[in-house]
Amino acid sequence: MCEECGCGIPEESKVDASRHTEEVNIYKSLLSENEKEADENREHFFKHNVFAINLMGSPGAGKTALIEAISEKIKDNYKIAAIEGDLATERDALRLKKIGIESIQIMTGSTCHLDAKSVHKALHHLNLENIDILFVENVGNLVCPALYDLGCHINGVLLSVTEGSDKVAKYPVIFRKSNFLTITKTDLLPYVDFNIDQPKKESKLLKGDIRFFKLSSKNDEGVDEFISYILEKREEVFK
Repeated sequence: MCEECGCGIPEESKVDASRHTEEVNIYKSLLSENEKEADENREHFFKHNVFAINLMGSPGAGKTALIEAISEKIKDNYKIAAIEGDLATERDALRLKKIGIESIQIMTGSTCHLDAKSVHKALHHLNLENIDILFVENVGNLVCPALYDLGCHINGVLLSVTEGSDKVAKYPVIFRKSNFLTITKTDLLPYVDFNIDQPKKESKLLKGDIRFFKLSSKNDEGVDEFISYILEKREEVFK
């Protein structure tokens, strides 16, 4: 359990039924409050025509690198911004600012995910009138980020080939909550033991309409296809 945010119920509490009931109620209350904040975020996005994408995945999955690769290709036609979530440091936000991407860092301390409230606060530090696409890079984690709605239009998870091809079955919730699964760092496939068909098959079993991509931000493989998907989804939202 993340004791700071209450994103799960500790096993030891189940020994005491009354304590377990109390903690379940607290957990439900947290989620209910989060949903209200997520709805407010959605209102902000729609009001300002900002297409918001929640990027989830393990540390090192390539989330920031993907934002960089996308920005390089479409920056002349679309204004991109990012909200970066990490336990500590502003490294990712500063990294994006260096290439001209407006970015805000959320440092969560010991909390293992972003929630709608933290995203809402960050929105007040962004010029939404000057943003077409907003990436919300969640805290590196394959568990807790899936439990909290941020109000984004689409949610997706990145899985790098260096993590192993067995992760979908082991961490099903995050893949079930995602609109897309992107296999990253495919330039490393010749050097790692990764069965690319396994996560594709297992994610489809969990969520039949999940979109599957494989790309490398380093050698540009698949980036254009992924950008086309993002722009199509944006068009669907604001048509």
